[in-house]
Amino acid sequence: MLLAIDVGNTETVIGLLDGLEVRHHWRVATVPSRTTDEFMALLRGLFAGTDEPIDGVAICSTVPVVQRQVRWLTERYFADVPALLVEPGVKTGVPILMDNPREVGTDRIVNALAAMHKYGTGRPCIIVDFGTATTFDVVSARGEYIGGAIAPGIDVSLEALRNAAAQLRRVELVRPRSVIAKNTVEALQSGALYGFSAQVDGIVTRMAAELGVGIDGVTVIGTGGLAPLVLDEAATIEFHEPWLTLMGLRLVFDRNHPA
Repeated sequence: MLLAIDVGNTETVIGLLDGLEVRHHWRVATVPSRTTDEFMALLRGLFAGTDEPIDGVAICSTVPVVQRQVRWLTERYFADVPALLVEPGVKTGVPILMDNPREVGTDRIVNALAAMHKYGTGRPCIIVDFGTATTFDVVSARGEYIGGAIAPGIDVSLEALRNAAAQLRRVELVRPRSVIAKNTVEALQSGALYGFSAQVDGIVTRMAAELGVGIDGVTVIGTGGLAPLVLDEAATIEFHEPWLTLMGLRLVFDRNHPA
């Protein structure tokens, strides 16, 4: 069983994978001040009730201070199994056609690998990852990471609006009765839900046009913890894969530690 850990800016996703099947999964808050020992105590609590032996560990992190802690975690508590921290220099099999390949988040490259492995059909892929930021990643039909876009995430945008406007408050992001709202709560819901979904459709459509294939010529995958909020409204997203990064970690691990 592979222990896969995806450390994001706001949340950390943890999974136990049998091959590419995610057998168990958890989503916890990313706490930069959490020590290595505290992280292991958290894992032991999550693993209670599971008895599958861990035969490998794969980790990617976008938070440098947490990356240091999880590196120590593998050295102290998983020293007897192969461990992989995805960072520049690790073999992913994904050519990165960027001005500075090292500045691309490792989670984005891992997602690209998983998307092409599962959904690659000889045409480009666009991955929309709904997290602290909403990221758009474009993979060519040959499996090359060719670029993307980054927009403020859903929660970040709503929190910024609430902090800047004294009379606005937190609301549940659900579909309002109509786009033309009759009260402040539904006005916020309308602007957020339809605004974010329109942003996705607009950027994806422009990317497809720039690729020269049109929207029918790309495969669009939604992932990330906040994806379910807008999936029903974003017409361009074809597939929802919540564990795309965990699957990608499995693929990168196998590439670097072949059985």
